Amino acid sequence: MYELLDPMKNPVTYAAPFFILTIFIELGALKWLDHDDNVTGYALKDARTSISMGVGSLFFLTIFKVATFFGYVAIFTYLAPWHLPTDTWWYWVLVMLGLDLGFYFHHRFSHRVRIGWAGHQAHHSSEYMNYGTALRQKWNPWFEFFFWLPLPLLGFAPWTLYVAFGVNLIFQFFVHTEMIDKMWRPIELIFNTPSHHRVHHGSDPEYLDKNYAGILIIWDRMFGTFTPERQRPTYGLTYKVDTYNLLKLQYGDYVQMARDVRSTKRFRDKLGYVFGPPGWAPEHQVGGKDAERQVAHEAEHQRA
Repeated sequence: MYELLDPMKNPVTYAAPFFILTIFIELGALKWLDHDDNVTGYALKDARTSISMGVGSLFFLTIFKVATFFGYVAIFTYLAPWHLPTDTWWYWVLVMLGLDLGFYFHHRFSHRVRIGWAGHQAHHSSEYMNYGTALRQKWNPWFEFFFWLPLPLLGFAPWTLYVAFGVNLIFQFFVHTEMIDKMWRPIELIFNTPSHHRVHHGSDPEYLDKNYAGILIIWDRMFGTFTPERQRPTYGLTYKVDTYNLLKLQYGDYVQMARDVRSTKRFRDKLGYVFGPPGWAPEHQVGGKDAERQVAHEAEHQRA
């Protein structure tokens, strides 16, 4: 446990200085280099909010590690039919692939199930796409536990999951930018890239709930959630946020979900407000803060 919590064993610790350097490089590029006038750059309050969220997420991720570690160890020790050797190159290839696949399904869950979206929407709340936005992380990572469960059951050592996840997070930092256009075609075919991830952050109807990839975009291609970037996305949520209050950004959707649950007497409707898609409401009622999102979904499906 001590080694797990040791910041020097966390890849993100070594990447943090490069995050800061990259933000300054992007700021310089936006200020001094020629670029498309549509690139919106940074806003001080927005960037400050994103960085504050990133600092807060370190605290909550540490709690997540402690809370989940013992469960993973018990599964790995008593239920796994074998223990894979961690000192081989192929082990690390497999654990990175397995964790990235788990990230894809967790990310998809976070967009399609309201209780997951309530935690994840904070990351999408910025109307800017830059390396500062990459730090706008959620403080509620708890559902990741269930999507990682198969890995210790298959014999992957629990501590290696957190190392692999750290590498996954580092990779994802660098896809949050408008300064990089589409890359070499084979890279765009296999990997998540800035172009693919700009689509994911778009609130345009044709971009909603697309490109869930962490490192590999092949999961989206395999499971039918891939869409290429055709025009510059409109970033942010489908409704105006109009706040920089960290608690409202992180927990406001949970409060609204609780209000929606209390607003109905039917148990089925209560479940729908929690486990239905964002914007779900009973047929006889239009409600919920994300109703516009649901309308956008329906409009997209009608066009399809």
